[in-house]
Amino acid sequence: MNQSPRSGVNAHTAYQQLDAMSVGPLWRHLGDLFPAQPPLRAIPFHWSYEQLRPLMEHFATALSIEEAQRRVLMLINPGMQDTSATVTGLYAGIQIILPGEQAQAHRHSSNAFRYIIEGSGAYTTVAGERVHMSPGDLLLTPGWDWHDHFHQGDGPMTWLDGLDFPLVNLLDTAFFELHPETAQKTTIADDLSSRQYIHGRLNPTWTQRATLSSPIGKYPWAETERAFAAIADHATGSEVDGISLEYTNPWTGGPVLPTISCRVQRLIPGFLGTARRHTAATILHVVRGEGRTVINGEEFAWKDKDVFVVPSWASYQHIVDSSAGAVLFAYSNEPVVKALGLYREELL
Repeated sequence: MNQSPRSGVNAHTAYQQLDAMSVGPLWRHLGDLFPAQPPLRAIPFHWSYEQLRPLMEHFATALSIEEAQRRVLMLINPGMQDTSATVTGLYAGIQIILPGEQAQAHRHSSNAFRYIIEGSGAYTTVAGERVHMSPGDLLLTPGWDWHDHFHQGDGPMTWLDGLDFPLVNLLDTAFFELHPETAQKTTIADDLSSRQYIHGRLNPTWTQRATLSSPIGKYPWAETERAFAAIADHATGSEVDGISLEYTNPWTGGPVLPTISCRVQRLIPGFLGTARRHTAATILHVVRGEGRTVINGEEFAWKDKDVFVVPSWASYQHIVDSSAGAVLFAYSNEPVVKALGLYREELL
């Protein structure tokens, strides 16, 4: 019975008493609590936009915006269904809005952004500023800013939603509130923040103090294309990620949101990337082009508007065979990992 001569209590009874007191013996959990390397809870996965779009159109007509508030298809990682996460700490969803629809104004603790996929004529109002949408634009919604959407154009408008709510919920720091009005009133000129900061190194001196989130409401695709065009024939780029550019906070030079790093990368025709792994879990959206990414030995073929994920510490290698090349938008939890001193990477 493995009874201790000192206590007079057998081991089975002792463990039962610990359970009753919500006490755990560390020696029974060491392997789980201190793994040799990160466990792969999120798994490599790929979502086809071509397959998702008919379903989005179905729900756009079958479910009113008033019923749904936000008509979004959540991209849930099979390994993280309990938290509705796409990778550790981050979420991705595809949202659709139809002409004439108004999405209810609300706010939440979670930081968010929108990366526009297709359509025209819609805008989002963030903290009183109306920000117009075009494909390839990156729109920011820092945590606790009021935001709502309206579509005054023709045809459906779709975008990729990125949020950090899996992390916020894990920390028990989530708050949510509906605005008393369906749409907030505009208090700032349309797209003013983008126009004020568009010059990059020439920042206005009269605006409020620097914040952890970028003050820019929209990073226009036209500026991204201009940046690629200016350096495309001269920059060597990364052997892993090609010509990779990071969207930054103009005040700090750091990530656009305190918990989310956003980048866009151009992979030239015939690109054969060096394999790498790092501890920043990453979600990638195909802006244009097609190619393949080998993740932990499994090959995922992707094309226009698809989404796929590279979990923390999973190896990945991008390959582009086409003559047209490809452009990927990527966002990760790198700011959080680095702030905690937990970032690690290695070439393979």
